[in-house]
Amino acid sequence: MSDPSVAAASSAPDAAVKYVYDFAEGSRDMSELLGGKGANVAEMTRVLGAERVPAGFTITTEACVAYMAAGGEEPPGLSEQVADALDRLEEHTGKRLGDAEDPLLVSVRSGARESMPGMLDTVLNLGLNDESVEGLAAVTENPRFAWDSYRRFVQMFGNVVRGVAGERFEEQIARVKRERGVRLDTELDVDALRELTRAFRSFYDFPQDPQEQLRQAIDAVFDSWTGERAVSYRRINRIPDDWGTAVNVQQMVFGNKGDTSGSGVAFSRDEVTGAPEPSGDFLANAQGEDVVSGVRNTRDITELADVMPDAHKQLMEILRTLERHYKDMQDTEFTVEEGRLYMLQTRDAKRPAQAAVRFAVDAVKEELLTREEALMTIDADRLDALLHPTFDPSFEYDVLAQGVAASPGAAKGEIVFTAAEAVEAAAHKRAVILVRPFTEADDVAGFHAARGILTSEGGKASHAALVARGMGRPCVSGASTLEIDLGAEQVKVGDVVLGRGDRIAIDGSTGAVTLDDVPLVQPRVSGEFETVLGWADGLRRLGVRTNADTPDDAIRAREFGAEGIGLCRTEHMFLAEGRAEKMRAVILAADEDERRERLAELRPLQQDDFEGLFDAMRGLPVTIRLLDPPLHEFLPARLDVQHEVERARSEQSDDLEELETLLERVSALEETNPMLGTRGCRLGILYPEIYEMQVEAIALAFAAVRERSGEAPDLEIMIPLVDYEKELELMRELVVRTMTEPGLAEGKDFTVGTMIELPRACLQADRIAEFADFFSFGTNDLTQTALGFSRDDVEGKFIPIYIERKIVDRSPFDTIDAPGVGQLVRMGAWLGRKAKLDLQLGVCGEHGGDPTSIDFFHNSGIDYVSCSPFRVPIARVAAAQAAVRA
Repeated sequence: MSDPSVAAASSAPDAAVKYVYDFAEGSRDMSELLGGKGANVAEMTRVLGAERVPAGFTITTEACVAYMAAGGEEPPGLSEQVADALDRLEEHTGKRLGDAEDPLLVSVRSGARESMPGMLDTVLNLGLNDESVEGLAAVTENPRFAWDSYRRFVQMFGNVVRGVAGERFEEQIARVKRERGVRLDTELDVDALRELTRAFRSFYDFPQDPQEQLRQAIDAVFDSWTGERAVSYRRINRIPDDWGTAVNVQQMVFGNKGDTSGSGVAFSRDEVTGAPEPSGDFLANAQGEDVVSGVRNTRDITELADVMPDAHKQLMEILRTLERHYKDMQDTEFTVEEGRLYMLQTRDAKRPAQAAVRFAVDAVKEELLTREEALMTIDADRLDALLHPTFDPSFEYDVLAQGVAASPGAAKGEIVFTAAEAVEAAAHKRAVILVRPFTEADDVAGFHAARGILTSEGGKASHAALVARGMGRPCVSGASTLEIDLGAEQVKVGDVVLGRGDRIAIDGSTGAVTLDDVPLVQPRVSGEFETVLGWADGLRRLGVRTNADTPDDAIRAREFGAEGIGLCRTEHMFLAEGRAEKMRAVILAADEDERRERLAELRPLQQDDFEGLFDAMRGLPVTIRLLDPPLHEFLPARLDVQHEVERARSEQSDDLEELETLLERVSALEETNPMLGTRGCRLGILYPEIYEMQVEAIALAFAAVRERSGEAPDLEIMIPLVDYEKELELMRELVVRTMTEPGLAEGKDFTVGTMIELPRACLQADRIAEFADFFSFGTNDLTQTALGFSRDDVEGKFIPIYIERKIVDRSPFDTIDAPGVGQLVRMGAWLGRKAKLDLQLGVCGEHGGDPTSIDFFHNSGIDYVSCSPFRVPIARVAAAQAAVRA
């Protein structure tokens, strides 16, 4: 039974609530109630006709929510409504569920509002028992088909409903095939299937009553919503827990009736590249679960034309019809029963970023969509995959194995064989490749943790391929020359034997697997992607800058379309090689004079740093944040120094005096809570010579770049961690004085502003704005100070528990906490603009690259967001989508 803590309703539902809808009653607009699958099957029935779509009914998401709220008890009236719907289905088909002579069989499938491929449960062939299997064999004159269906049902019911491990069933199948000397499941005869069915039934108490089978299957689908794999998937994909899943009960059609039957998955376009040719996989004489499970190696959809030409022709036309109707790439499931094609479901296809971009551009060219509509079909967050590394094309490597190019991108790392190992490795920052014969829904956490996925079985429609594409992970599936032994933790390819920890590399764009350490190269933005970005730039209101501390970062960001630097963290420059000791000398100086002397050694190095940035960003704004972190961060840890002092004392070494001085200074600078201690503008007030040195370096670099090239950036100098307007007044005076001494003009050559990252600053933004030309909201620290969260501590300790307990639905460091931190941003923006109408407003925290947060900032009056270089294209598209939605 499900966990009652998931309850979304607070009281028992009214018995009059309508929980069950026939397919003929639904439409695509009812996905919140009927789930995506139920709504689309209903719509597909309208579009293609009832003769093409097997009949059935949908149990609503509201029923699931009520079931969870009641601690795993069906809501009043549900069983009666299911019975009535079943009566109508039986009348429509002319058959009765589980009838001993000619039984109606049904599938019971999940159907969440948003597609969760492989995460929720399905039961096929429901209605078979010891009597009805004989009737099915007689009426079809095909005993093998009947017993194959019964075997499948007992196996799936045991695994899904009763929780019997799938390996137990697979072991029995392997045993029977071995004893009979056959290789494929389809080679097992009737006697073998009878033996397997008896063996499977011995694993649990199998119900012979079809009505009881249906009740338990419905409950199992409801329960799968709270299963670990589904919860993990929702966490990763930010799907709310309180949505629940619908349940679809549909008349079975059979792809396992012989060589004129089959099942498959078909996409209206290539699901990996987005090219306009349909793609997919199928298997003859098989049910749909064989195709998507990855247990059997599938055939390409083009081969369907050779074995079932009429069905292939009809399928191609249907794919075109559905895509025109839904105005999006479609992912369909179909079955051919003795030559007749049936469509079981359709949905908007989940696809990798490159396919999404290609489809958007082609759809506009084909006049299927407008630019705005096409842009909205793209998941901006997934565009990150377009910026992932690929194999260096100039590097020659030996191909160890070749599989299906299932999800684009390249990755290399150590072999792991379980999802748990992948998660553990990721926690320790180790790059790993998850290697398995085939993957199951329970492996979803491992997909998220691994750099890539490799399987020896399955095709483009397998679980591994679908989930990897959805998550933007490179995947090679169906590498059939690999012999993967999970028990021995070994991979064999001919004479090569690999174990856990051995390194491999995979290319999900070509299907190649190699042992060579192939260099990975950064991708270039494709022509289609440039087109999409051009559309985005024409639609968005928000500017997009980058957070960059080095010329290389700045150049890369500019190539990705950054419109300037929104945050340059100058402290990173002090940590470069050869700088740390010089900075340490500044901190250890005995007085101001010595400190200024030491700072003079750092100034030319800072100037060089700034010149590199300014050259890269000529003509664009560059916001430089003056030194922010506490000084002790540039010194070694006190305990380490203390140990060195003790060593020096015991050895009477020559460095004792120096170490004692260092220990004294480290101890003096140590703070109980340095994040809220002597940092930011407080440093500038206590040690103004540090800020003076930085500003002098900025001024000299600016002048040098302008003289050299005739053009310089638009300089914005930012004072960090301001609480009081007097702090900013003092620091602004220091900056203006230092910048104007060499002849730079305030307002023309540079402006001065502040980072708003403390709650008080948001509440007093009108006072602070008096001394600011711009605000940049530092949402990382603002989140920490507003919520009282230390990011380094909470994300690994209690944020996951808070998400599990539904205190929050995602980490506030990933997506802006709109009701709390977000309202502080809005208040600061409103008060600032109230005092100074032309005040420029930006955001420079990590939230500046998060699409959900970008939508919030668009609607909050912010002028620009700033993010890491590789998030710039994502931010450009997300900002345009926010403008379209507004």
